Amino acid sequence: MRIGVLTGGGDVPGLNPCIKALVYRAVDEGCEVVGIRRGWAGLLEYDPADPATHDECVQVLDKKNTRTIDRTGGTALHTSRTNPGRVRPKEAPAFLRAASAPPPSGAESPALADFTPHVLKVISRLGLDVLIPIGGDDTLSYGLRLAQEGVPVIAIPKTMDNDVHGTDYCIGFSTAVTRSVSFIHQLRTSAGSHERILVVELFGRNSGETSLIASHLAGVDRSIISEVSFDPERLARLLVLDKKANPSHYAIVTISEGARMIGGQTVETGETDAYGHRKLGGIGLITGEMLKRITGENIIYQALSYLMRSGAPDSLDLMVAVNFAHMALSLALDRSHAQMVALRQGTYTHVPLSVLSEGVKRVDVDEFYDAETYRPKVRHVTGKPMFLY
Repeated sequence: MRIGVLTGGGDVPGLNPCIKALVYRAVDEGCEVVGIRRGWAGLLEYDPADPATHDECVQVLDKKNTRTIDRTGGTALHTSRTNPGRVRPKEAPAFLRAASAPPPSGAESPALADFTPHVLKVISRLGLDVLIPIGGDDTLSYGLRLAQEGVPVIAIPKTMDNDVHGTDYCIGFSTAVTRSVSFIHQLRTSAGSHERILVVELFGRNSGETSLIASHLAGVDRSIISEVSFDPERLARLLVLDKKANPSHYAIVTISEGARMIGGQTVETGETDAYGHRKLGGIGLITGEMLKRITGENIIYQALSYLMRSGAPDSLDLMVAVNFAHMALSLALDRSHAQMVALRQGTYTHVPLSVLSEGVKRVDVDEFYDAETYRPKVRHVTGKPMFLY
């Protein structure tokens, strides 16, 4: 059996241990593993007529060249946000641009090209018996597309936002929360020393679980999440009260990068990517400036950003990454395809890959968030998932 593996989207701690565990088990089972570089871009940019693209796009993985990759974060295979089903003409490889039809005359903007037929040819050319993408909603959505085209796909969910539908847990989430809690506690020293209001911006496009859980565990005063629009005036009043009540004369609010004010929009910059997303970031800075104007208090603003996803995984992410790899390999050996490995109700399992298109995964606001006071509302957890979804 020849197995292809790739990592797509944002990097998270746990990807390298997952790759290594998959390779070691596969080799022991007599399989060959081909690593595809830079996510779906490796298949898009592979030119069967140009041998030079082979080494640029793929690499045979074995125990020797993966022996130490689990000691670091990130992904040894590199990553991208490429979607071969939605490619701008300027971003298409030269050999594919030459073969594709020119845009219609007078078109306002060139149409996105679907190079899935090319990807299918490359998969056949590489002799892949099964393809294992490791990624979030976007990366795995294209995996679902390939599965619908007949490619044997087994998906592994990863994302710091923990918002892949069909699983209670995704690789990278625990480390992101661990990092956030640690940095919040460290930032307390500066906030307290200067008697300021601290605004900490965390990753979280559509799901505010990272902000919710980190604020709950770090004992933060207020938490703004992506699912609930907030009133800066009310937030300001609450934080002033929090600061007065604190003997050290400071207050802290966490805010998801995808949060928005009532009547406002998410803060986005740049062009849309291949999945229709623009880059998020800056709502914390804007909120901090508004809080200063409203309250007259000095503000410290800190976006944790890539600090949340850098470095080695914590023990939980390491354990889940390794076990997800073993589950995926077992499914491959059983020739059980179009599946996604998952954790549900504390149990390792797998679900049909089609579950990705059946819904979205968000914070249960009614159960776990007080939208009036902007605080986690974690009281009754009996029977709930460990990470409160």
